[in-house]
Amino acid sequence: MNEILIKAFQLILSLSILVIVHELGHFFFARLFKTRVEKFYLFFNPWFTLFKKKIGKTEYGIGWLPLGGYVKIAGMIDESFDKKQMEQSPKPYEFRSKKSWQRLLIILGGIFFNIILAFVIYSMVLFTWGEKYLPNNEVKYGIMTDSIGLSIGLKNGDYIVSLDNKPIDNFRKIVHDILLDDVKTIKIKRNDSTLNIQIPSTVKSQLIKNPNFIEPRVPFIIDGFVKNSVGEKAGLKKGDKFISVNNEKTYFFDEVRLSLNKFKNDSVFIKVLRGKDTVSVAVRVPEDGKLGIYPLLDLEKFFKLKEIKYGFFESFPAGVVKTFSMLQSYVKQFKLLFSPETKAYESIGGFITIGNIFPAQWDWLSFWSMTAFLSIILAFMNFLPIPALDGGFVLFILFEIITGKKPSDKFLERSQIVGFAILLALLVYANGNDIIKLFR
Repeated sequence: MNEILIKAFQLILSLSILVIVHELGHFFFARLFKTRVEKFYLFFNPWFTLFKKKIGKTEYGIGWLPLGGYVKIAGMIDESFDKKQMEQSPKPYEFRSKKSWQRLLIILGGIFFNIILAFVIYSMVLFTWGEKYLPNNEVKYGIMTDSIGLSIGLKNGDYIVSLDNKPIDNFRKIVHDILLDDVKTIKIKRNDSTLNIQIPSTVKSQLIKNPNFIEPRVPFIIDGFVKNSVGEKAGLKKGDKFISVNNEKTYFFDEVRLSLNKFKNDSVFIKVLRGKDTVSVAVRVPEDGKLGIYPLLDLEKFFKLKEIKYGFFESFPAGVVKTFSMLQSYVKQFKLLFSPETKAYESIGGFITIGNIFPAQWDWLSFWSMTAFLSIILAFMNFLPIPALDGGFVLFILFEIITGKKPSDKFLERSQIVGFAILLALLVYANGNDIIKLFR
């Protein structure tokens, strides 16, 4: 329960920051061009409001429905559908009375501010924590792969050399590049041979559902036990390093798992290295092939990670690079939604999916990194030319600038209704996927 509350709190806090900054972008440009902002709300407030206070001409408040937020700008057809105001003559302080380029900047303000927020967060994250990653050339035991990797010809213990003959720096970007950069071949080193593994196009749909199909291979060292662990009762101890099962060499996690599965419901002798001593332990393997053991998975215990530190001023250009690199990556991920062979649309999730991305333990690095990425997603999604989103307003204003003809208020009202219907359908679909996954 505590883990759920921590994830939920992180999600609500992150979304609150994103919504406030996004709406602040609209508010800033509206006030810059002397446009009246009637309301500034965090979260929506149908029927009632949790808190509100009027300062000047603007009412600031907090709604009860945490699905976003809004600013109500005078003379603008938005989610309030204020027809009464639009039936009156335009006032100088209203949105509709402003020049087209001013209205365009007011609409784009939210997107600008979300990009700026991501840049600021990434810059400060790089300044505070720097970057740390596993270089591919440090993966000295080779890889460990699952059924997806085995199906295309990879084997446990292979060393990945390059993707489409391009050298790899960051091991964790291998799957990212295969999925998003249309990689055709993986060059591997196996024993004394170098091989090229062809990647079939159909594998992408599998990688979307299981992106961790390769992991760095590591020795099996016991890091802990579950309650009533069979292994602990047999005499295994934390820190033991596997050597063999029934005299079959089993140094690595994948080897131990495979070997134990062969001896289900059977008794085995396990040899481990305990300090400098070799210890033999007799144990009966349960029907599920598991001994109730947690393996040591801290990569820093096995590999030398690469660290890059940034000074205060160095962090800003690095933050720009990071922001646009993440934006480019997300655009590529978004394109996968429209690829029938990947079926990426089946993996679309709602608030449960987003909440599960946050760690179960509070971690400021993870929180700020996720908030920055969500800010990029919010900016990009709002730029889509869908009525009711910022991109829809941008499309209509650009049409006006190019043709010299302004869409009628009636057309804008109807387009808002259509836009909200589309957004509501997407919201139901995404969160419906979450609910279905809970019962699978």
